[in-house]
Amino acid sequence: MNEAVLYEKNGRVVTLTLNEPGTRNAMSPAMIEGLIEHVDRINADLNVGCVILTGAGKGFCSGGNVKNMQEQADGAAPIPVQVSRKYQQTIQRVPLALYGLEAPIIAAVNGAAVGVGCDLATMCDIRIAAADARFAESFLRVGLISGDGGAWYLPRAVGLAKAYEMTFTGRFVEAQEALRIGLVSQVVDSDKLLEAAMAMASEIAAQPIHSLRLAKRLMRDSQEVSLPISLGMASSMQALAQHTRDRQEALAAFMEKRTPVFQSA
Repeated sequence: MNEAVLYEKNGRVVTLTLNEPGTRNAMSPAMIEGLIEHVDRINADLNVGCVILTGAGKGFCSGGNVKNMQEQADGAAPIPVQVSRKYQQTIQRVPLALYGLEAPIIAAVNGAAVGVGCDLATMCDIRIAAADARFAESFLRVGLISGDGGAWYLPRAVGLAKAYEMTFTGRFVEAQEALRIGLVSQVVDSDKLLEAAMAMASEIAAQPIHSLRLAKRLMRDSQEVSLPISLGMASSMQALAQHTRDRQEALAAFMEKRTPVFQSA
């Protein structure tokens, strides 16, 4: 069993916890495999309505393991094509997996989210930060660029100009500034972080699962296409949503003035 990313399910909410606190959850091969494994598991489980991603210990994700980077730099230098293929076969599988995650995902950012950790937070649909959380797009500090999808995700979270600023300076963005620039949607006391994330996740997960996952897909894909194409996708997805049991239950509950009881399939 992969212990680098813990999987816990409560009702319709799954919590994924990056579980290498000794390195402040620096991204590791085991963590990459664990995230991808769990995404596949969640997509196959229509009883999951929302996901929370957080870190064990005092940090969300401290980025790449700098010690490992130094050891690799001291060894024989791989040829460029090998470096490129390694990125494609390792860390770049994470943004692709999270892009394909059907259930909404909330990043509960505890402590530092640095480098790939910052990018990992932006790969989530919603971000809630603890008051002591900090973000840094810090790749230039170690002579690198974001190779994990941050150049695609970060501008969509904060806008292009702010993404340039974070990337070019590498400076830390504290929680309140992250709230101001739209990088996070809430800042809460550190001891209330998981409680706040669970409250939001439970509210989301209470929605009809098929329509919820379709709504996420429609919003995600609409960012990449023209309005006519988005409308075409919406009409097709609406046809699917209208023929689910949950839609019939929603209408019946509305007419009967009661809380709907949705099924997973």
